[in-house]
Amino acid sequence: MKKIKPFDLANYTFIALFSILCILPMLLVLMVSVTDEASIKQFGYQLIPDKFSFDAYKLLLFGNTPLYRSYMISIFITVVGTTAAVLMTGMAGYTLSAKHVKYRNQLAIFFFITMVFNTGLVPWYLINLQLGLKNTIFALIVPSLIFNPFNLFLVRNYMSQIPVSLTEAAKIDGASDFYIAFRIYFPLCMPVLATITLFYGIGYWNNWFNAIMLVDDQQLYPLQYLLFKLNSEINMIQQMQSSGVLSGTGTMPQESVKMATAILTIGPVVLFYPFLQRYFIKGLLIGSVKG
Repeated sequence: MKKIKPFDLANYTFIALFSILCILPMLLVLMVSVTDEASIKQFGYQLIPDKFSFDAYKLLLFGNTPLYRSYMISIFITVVGTTAAVLMTGMAGYTLSAKHVKYRNQLAIFFFITMVFNTGLVPWYLINLQLGLKNTIFALIVPSLIFNPFNLFLVRNYMSQIPVSLTEAAKIDGASDFYIAFRIYFPLCMPVLATITLFYGIGYWNNWFNAIMLVDDQQLYPLQYLLFKLNSEINMIQQMQSSGVLSGTGTMPQESVKMATAILTIGPVVLFYPFLQRYFIKGLLIGSVKG
């Protein structure tokens, strides 16, 4: 049996303790979400609940709120928006990294300026109104579709490391820029494309601002905005009960609903991340030596 060195043992112990510390907050959130509201008020947050209750999940999943529809809307806008955004960012990154493209440096400066200066909320809102996005499913996709300049430069820097000889050889064989981008560059850039896919996916999944500004139709509420409104209504009911304005409605599971909301919203992201994890670090290490 191989003897473990003291230094390695210390490292393993530290990593194990650090991992436990990272897991504990998530475990606490899960436990509080299945804790009875009266028990939370009496004993506070507990890793081992004094009394279990699934009232929070019953309210969220089987209440009067159209949670399933909002879930489907969030999944739809995340898949469609992320796919389109990654495609646009990848093609723009190829354009800025291609040596034969004229004015590519000027275009890069133009995109960089958008990272520094913001037009403001009012022009953003008026443009979306003029585009006819109000109360449409596209209001949840298009405003966030224009690629993030940070992601664009991430892709461009990664693509700039690909040898120019590959492009020249492909052009000699008669390949077009479209063919070179999709058949040569994109397969070689899977790490960075997977990285920005994760960025865009999380951004679309957690986006509730577009719904607040551009959507009034309850049929189009994404999951994040619906749960935000639900939590606001529960807080209002709690305040009315405590002030004596409202009575006889029972105890609303306020704290457990907040934790159950967190569990329901992070679920797809937690399931999605492991598939991209192996590309994540490699995609961020732009300056590394490629074999």
